[in-house]
Amino acid sequence: MVTRQQRAAKPLTADERSAIRALRPAFNVLMRAFDDDLMRSHGLSHTEYLVLMFLAEAENRTLRLTDLAAVCQQSLSAVSRTVGRLEAAGSVRREQAAQDARSFNAVLTDDGLDRMEEARPSHLDSVRKYFFANLGDVDVRALADALERIAKQGCAPRTSWR
Repeated sequence: MVTRQQRAAKPLTADERSAIRALRPAFNVLMRAFDDDLMRSHGLSHTEYLVLMFLAEAENRTLRLTDLAAVCQQSLSAVSRTVGRLEAAGSVRREQAAQDARSFNAVLTDDGLDRMEEARPSHLDSVRKYFFANLGDVDVRALADALERIAKQGCAPRTSWR
């Protein structure tokens, strides 16, 4: 039930409304552009590239699938399918976790590391072309700080969107 106080909430300014309405379309365009560029030049989806990148950064190039799903902002089943494709290509191997027999780790192979390193320049070019080139005079550090604060709120319990 909507309370009187909720009905009387201060409306967004025109600039705030424009910013929030542009957020999802901009994000979708960025992800599609990154995906298209990587697929065209290296036969990798953006999600596959992220899996390879996060594994390359991990200790011993290994992450539990649940941890990999968390850093990739994907469900466990989605990351498991991505790892399966990369495993079939020889870029990743799956191992049972030593600390928990019910869990599996994804391990980046040498071929997977080579593949990620070959794709990195293309990905960085895409990020600069589609994202940073459009920021103009925006303070990138302030933007990064704001996005990190927003992302940390994602750890809070989810409320319903009515």
